[in-house]
Amino acid sequence: MKAAILYEVGKPLAVEEIEVEGPRAGEVLVRMAAAGVCHSDHHVMQGIIPAPTPIILGHEGAGVVEEVGAGVTSVKPGDHVVSVWRYSCGRCEPCLSGRPATCGEGAHMRNHGVLSDGTTRFKRGEERIHHWLGVSTFSSHAVVSERSVLKIREDVPLDKAAVVSCAVITGVGAVINGAKVRPGESVAVFGAGGVGLNAIQGAALVGAEPIIAVDIMQNKLEFAKKFGATHTVNSSDENPVERIRELTGGKGVHYAFELIGLPEVMAAAFRCLRTGGAAVIVGIADPKSLVSVSPLSLVTEEKRLIGSLYGSSVPRLEVPRLLDLYMAGKLNLDDLLTRSWPIERINEAYGALLRGEVARSVVTFN
Repeated sequence: MKAAILYEVGKPLAVEEIEVEGPRAGEVLVRMAAAGVCHSDHHVMQGIIPAPTPIILGHEGAGVVEEVGAGVTSVKPGDHVVSVWRYSCGRCEPCLSGRPATCGEGAHMRNHGVLSDGTTRFKRGEERIHHWLGVSTFSSHAVVSERSVLKIREDVPLDKAAVVSCAVITGVGAVINGAKVRPGESVAVFGAGGVGLNAIQGAALVGAEPIIAVDIMQNKLEFAKKFGATHTVNSSDENPVERIRELTGGKGVHYAFELIGLPEVMAAAFRCLRTGGAAVIVGIADPKSLVSVSPLSLVTEEKRLIGSLYGSSVPRLEVPRLLDLYMAGKLNLDDLLTRSWPIERINEAYGALLRGEVARSVVTFN
């Protein structure tokens, strides 16, 4: 069994053979088919998001169930599944109020690199290896909680299903669930990467107009047009706030989505709002950073600054719906998935991501 392991912050991932213990009660062994190459995992690699090491990263994935532990009823061997990378206990206030991504038990698992029982299933020799978000999709095999996988229809290619489990649901969900954008409302999307493109196509799905994509890379802006952007702004050439106001008759947009994780971009997203507008923060920022906005605008113009995690979604309801939309030809995943790499080349895959050469890519396992 092979996995990409982070031993030290700031170092490349090491692809090595590991041992994976079998599933205990309430757990599932998944053979991964594809795992998305996401900026969030790179934040861990760079130390922006703290995590224990050694650790097997990866959170966006799809595969096939190989074995189940005692008491598992929602999946069986042979089922196709996607990862649910924010574990939810199903009992706490956030879970019961439709915000499962903010479950405290899931946060504990993330912070300590363990499964729900506080232990790990990965090791190399005598050394224990931590889990990431309870799923660790950069491993050919992973033991996860039953609550960390979701059975899906088997006619969806697993590489496409993998990207739905994070990039798609996070971007589309931020628009539909987080902001609740209505037809005819104006939208600006700051950051036309994998998640940003899905915010753009989410805005197109609900009939937003105009849909303005903002990025510093022209190739990404050209790509954004395929996903529904009606206008593009290269913020390395012009002031995005001024240009967005020009495109909206001086009013600003109803909703601005920040998908990069930079405080200065969050502030720009807030400044381009019209009265009553909302800036939705999706990008993962350094936990020590702060964003500066006008408190007077919050009051006198009733502008809002809100966050959206995991698309403000209930994944068990919404992932199947998104897959149905793809199979019906209403959600563009074929253009989204730009390239696949074998797991042995995962560091090259991250290089391509950081250079802006791909919209979304996956690593695959033999």
